[in-house]
This record gives sequence, structure tokens and C-alpha cells, in this order.
Amino acid sequence: MIAQAPAPAPAQSGGFEMFLPMVFMIVIFYFLLIRPQTKREKERKKMVEAIKSGDSVVTRGGIVGTVQSVKADTVTIRSLESKFELEKYSVERQINDKSELKENK
Repeated sequence: MIAQAPAPAPAQSGGFEMFLPMVFMIVIFYFLLIRPQTKREKERKKMVEAIKSGDSVVTRGGIVGTVQSVKADTVTIRSLESKFELEKYSVERQINDKSELKENK
């Protein structure tokens, strides 16, 4: 009978080499997606905490108005003839200049 030579064993690669691309992708996602979002959210929270009476704001629903009063969790906003009481988190941004309204459309 013909003697068969044993097949060479496949080269064993380390587990680290297999997970390296996945770790690299997680790091990229962190710096491109997660970190900028948390930074924007921190800035927005700081802005919301600094709102005072008389500031012009835009809500997440798109209502433009002037802050009438600020309570612990709510803000009262006046827009033309309407008066709204909203939760603080619904304030999207503060308006310093009326030209900002036209630029962001």
C-alpha cells in the first residue's frame, strides 16, 4: 500500500489578530460618532441650565419665542400671542441674533 504523508497542520493564528480589526472599528466609531455626540449634549445641557428670563430660544418643535420665566424643570415661553410652558429639555438652542434664524434654515 502506498503510505500517505500526513497533511500539514494549518497554521494557528493568535486570537488577538482576529479581534484587532473589531477593536479598531470600535475605536473609530467612538471618535467619529459617540464622542462628538456626548460633547454636543454636554454643551446643550450647559446652555439649557444658563437660560434666563428674556432670552430668545427655539424649541425642538421649531417654536421661536422669548423666555418669560424659568422654574426647576420647566420654562415658560411666549411666542406672539401664545404662552407655553415646556420642559427644559425641549429647548434646542438659544438665539443671540435674529440673523441666526435665517442661516440655520
